[in-house]
Amino acid sequence: MSESKLTVERRGHVLLMGFNRAAKRNAMDVDLYTELALAYGELHRDPELRVGLLFGHGDHFTAGLDLTQWAPIFAEGRWPDLPAGGIEPFGIDEANRCRKPIVVAARGCSFTVAIELMLAADVRVAAPDTRFGQLEVQRGFYPCGGATVRLMQEVGWGNAMKIILGGQEFSGEEAHRMGFVQRLAPAAEVFEAALAEAEMIARQAPLGVQAALKLARIARTRGDVAGLAAMLPELVPVMQTEDSKEAVKAFGERRPPVFVGR
Repeated sequence: MSESKLTVERRGHVLLMGFNRAAKRNAMDVDLYTELALAYGELHRDPELRVGLLFGHGDHFTAGLDLTQWAPIFAEGRWPDLPAGGIEPFGIDEANRCRKPIVVAARGCSFTVAIELMLAADVRVAAPDTRFGQLEVQRGFYPCGGATVRLMQEVGWGNAMKIILGGQEFSGEEAHRMGFVQRLAPAAEVFEAALAEAEMIARQAPLGVQAALKLARIARTRGDVAGLAAMLPELVPVMQTEDSKEAVKAFGERRPPVFVGR
């Protein structure tokens, strides 16, 4: 049996998902996409898992798509069919999106789909010398994993157009300055820094975290009015959870709450 192209490991309530094609700079082929979709599905469904952490083994996050495999698929104007139980990892299908937050650790080459996976995630950590690049225009097409919609939301129109239309690389340091990356760490420490971010989220009330993420996504995709309209109706079921009652009890008893995800 060939080695898996994605490692999947549980670390407490965090699901670690590691691109495992270091010899290919973790380039994403169709098999890797399929394995990642299955891992997102596992994260989505398992109540014991609260946060995902996406990273690359070796010196690079991912150098992007293995274009020889993807070009014929894109020529049909589609992504590959999802496996049973898979969740589309680029967040394009709002009806089939992972409901848990995802942290990304980027280092080395982080090209094309690396950026789009990060845009679909929630917290991003990178090394200052990470090489980011939305290089599709150099390869005869354009970003089709969400960058044409989301990058401008993160870094502004002018910065996004410079990156997308010019295909210019930019560093982790510049990504942090623009707000695309939330935390910088030395390359050798990026994984641990990202894990610390994931574990911080995992310590919070998981149903509250998932509801907050859902509301933020509603506001981002449907606008402020829809986000505000959904806010209080979404609050009622959250306030009825065991975790909400535990939080109130712990507050009165002056102790940290113990959340169980119910």
